[in-house]
Amino acid sequence: MIPTIVVDIGNTRVKWGKCAGGGLVASVSLPPNDAEAWDTQLQEWTLAGKQLWAVCGVHPERRERLVSWIRQRQDEVVVIDRADQLPLRVALEHPDRVGIDRLVDAVAACANGAKLPAVIIDAGSAVTVDWVDADGVFRGGAIFPGLQLMAKALHEHTALLPLVELTDPLPPLPGSSTTEAMQLGIAHAVAGARDQRDLAVESSHDASYSLGMSNVSAPSHETRTGAPTARSSPSRRDGRRTVRVHCALR
Repeated sequence: MIPTIVVDIGNTRVKWGKCAGGGLVASVSLPPNDAEAWDTQLQEWTLAGKQLWAVCGVHPERRERLVSWIRQRQDEVVVIDRADQLPLRVALEHPDRVGIDRLVDAVAACANGAKLPAVIIDAGSAVTVDWVDADGVFRGGAIFPGLQLMAKALHEHTALLPLVELTDPLPPLPGSSTTEAMQLGIAHAVAGARDQRDLAVESSHDASYSLGMSNVSAPSHETRTGAPTARSSPSRRDGRRTVRVHCALR
């Protein structure tokens, strides 16, 4: 059976998707612990009667709370929490220790006859950059702090640094205040870590890249002198292969 509702439970948000006709027709971000909001969303989606849910996520306590609520409604629910539940080959020593969010991203990247290999970037509380090879095999990747997590760490583990929010566009280089300097440092740290992962995959797999990102793109900006300088995502075409990039912003 095909689920009518799919759920991704993250460390910050809970995302629901409404399915129909073999695809996703609507999505929404909901509070992680608010049953009233969940009931309201079902009413807005005009979903009555018994539903089939597919639930996965990286926050076990929130997942179990939602699953319990679903079962109290007498709905059916499938919890996806193991690698062997997915149509994906995982070439790692302990597949079930990999975050299920990373594996589900890889399944999506391989779906519908997609062209491989692929780099998959999921930017949430943490940023994951993963590699699926030309045979559709998940090979692992890198995990590093997300933008908000980095900002929070700087604030909470220093005496005087403020809690900052990133702006779009970023302020010009060099940052003319502590806040601007922090915004630039956080954004460039995430973009730089991503680029290093891309280069490592390219060198080890002899593949070229065509990358296109949004929030996790290498920052573009102007200098204080006004001279335009743009640092864009690497685009390397050497006649061998093109690696597709999937970016999920949560």
